[in-house]
Amino acid sequence: MKKRASTQEANTAGPDGPHVFSFAANGDGFLLDGKPFQIRSGELHPARIPVEYWRHRIQMAKAMGMNTIALYVMWNYHELTEGTFDFYTDNRDIGAFIRLCQAENMWVLFRPGPYVCAEWDLGGIPSWLLKHTDIRLRTDRATDPRYMRAVERYINELLPRVKPWMTESGGPILMIQIENEFGSFDSNSAYLEEIRQLWIRGGIHGPFYTEDGLVQLQQNHSNVAGGAIALSNGNAAQIEAVRKAFPSVPAMAGEVYPGWLTHWGERAFQGTSVDLSATLDELMRKNLSFNLYVIHGGTSFGFYAGANVDADSGEYQPDITSYDYAAPVSEQGVATERYMQYRSIIAGYLSTPLPPVPLPIETIPVTDATGTRRLMPQRYASIWDNLPAALPSAQTTHPRPFEMYGQAFGFVLYRKRLARYESGSLDIANVHDYATVFIGDQYVGGVSRTRMPEERALPLKVVHREPVALPGASSVPDDARVLEILVEGMGRVNYGHSMIDRKGIIDPVVLHHASGAREVLTGWEVVLLPMDESFVENLRPLCSKPDRAGLFFMATLSIDAIGDVYFDMSEWTKGIVWINGHNLGRYWNIGPQMRLYCPAPWLKPGDNTVLIFDLHQLDAKPVSLASTLS
Repeated sequence: MKKRASTQEANTAGPDGPHVFSFAANGDGFLLDGKPFQIRSGELHPARIPVEYWRHRIQMAKAMGMNTIALYVMWNYHELTEGTFDFYTDNRDIGAFIRLCQAENMWVLFRPGPYVCAEWDLGGIPSWLLKHTDIRLRTDRATDPRYMRAVERYINELLPRVKPWMTESGGPILMIQIENEFGSFDSNSAYLEEIRQLWIRGGIHGPFYTEDGLVQLQQNHSNVAGGAIALSNGNAAQIEAVRKAFPSVPAMAGEVYPGWLTHWGERAFQGTSVDLSATLDELMRKNLSFNLYVIHGGTSFGFYAGANVDADSGEYQPDITSYDYAAPVSEQGVATERYMQYRSIIAGYLSTPLPPVPLPIETIPVTDATGTRRLMPQRYASIWDNLPAALPSAQTTHPRPFEMYGQAFGFVLYRKRLARYESGSLDIANVHDYATVFIGDQYVGGVSRTRMPEERALPLKVVHREPVALPGASSVPDDARVLEILVEGMGRVNYGHSMIDRKGIIDPVVLHHASGAREVLTGWEVVLLPMDESFVENLRPLCSKPDRAGLFFMATLSIDAIGDVYFDMSEWTKGIVWINGHNLGRYWNIGPQMRLYCPAPWLKPGDNTVLIFDLHQLDAKPVSLASTLS
């Protein structure tokens, strides 16, 4: 039988009044009211969890043996437009989330960025900053005052919401993280200190901490004065190494990965083979502090999933919609086999029993007497019959990115009438990130910034950064020689040095005529299609040209009682699904994700409206109901 660590007895006590959280004088560890304290944290992201499920997910972490919740605040989820903040609606109410943590006697590690990474669009930094052609991100005021002015406004907005929740005020927040994994990006102590001083000037004097990989921390010294050190992919050996290099402050395993992220086009979900048993056992045995990133990932609903750029190939790798992450608590909040395994390990070191595991959320029955339940959508509308007016400054010399037009997400249509036309090819290779191309009403091909796995891609004439072949002049009537390029912006890069990742058409478009002439196309019309809640609500059920790709389809899900469900989109191509106006995120036939999670609170007893926008599908296909991600 494992030896139970008596010093962990106090860890079950909750944040029930003013407390003093501090560091041991010799840097050996953390103290709560002067007594040794082990942080056992599980990461949850309020932005990825419906507000109705917040308490359930916190309780799931608690029942696995955690005493703390780590949470990211995604800046761009709260300041959608410059200078306008939302910390009130739905799952944006961070104060309400922290209040629930306290109600469940859980402590909090507060991770507000301004950069968070998190496989989230632009790492949480607002895309409207990219309207400045020469913007520098994650840097000090002297290098780019525009960035730091925005950071200051954001932190000033957080300060009055955070200060009442610090332990000294009777709240559950133990520490505030300064930036995130900055050692992987740069070496700039002035920048980190500027962020720390913003909190101090606002009346919060710490405790602070930073998060980095061990090597990056050692190379770039990205810790802050007096701050604790958290280690990405940390373990007991790395904590020991950091204690030798930085003996005056405590260290913890700040991100212990129970799974991993998945990109579109990968063969399978990543991280499913990870087993943390030995790592957790050692951390518990040595009474070391840690945070599981993530204990429950949730879902990157809407357009918020981020992206990476492969360090070796330079390939763009957008993240899937699901943030299941192979975490101990699944996307839909179910305790996995690993959850029960880790719970048993942690419980073996504690002197008081853990609470029972909360029951999973009910699911909708996905089978009936005839087998798997399926929806059969009907063609509903065409994007081409629902185009807003072109921008007032309609004629522009060259196409410009979304951000220059003040649009964060969705699609933009670039339109140009061709004065001269002959067969040839169209070069829009630097498109961010997926384009469908039309001459008149005819689809002529597309371009994907993401490499498409050949064995899974349908024959849609979509190329990877190559010119699109154009049909012969005789097949395109003179009065229909209008070039239209519909561009989907996918996730902005959220890690590394490729983060200034604007969306749309980045470089001039070149038409290579069959005669050999090269023509740079100028004089474009631009139509913004953010595909936001207002656009979907006002969609007109018109479809004058059903044989032109870019169609909406609608189905009705009739249920007696609400429950979680997945929509299986494996017979569709590429697009977005809404349920009762809620954006469930993207699907794409290149996988590996084929099902989109729909939480029960977004449904109602009776009839529910399922809306699908597909970039390629001309005919409706069935949508099966499922109870799991795969």
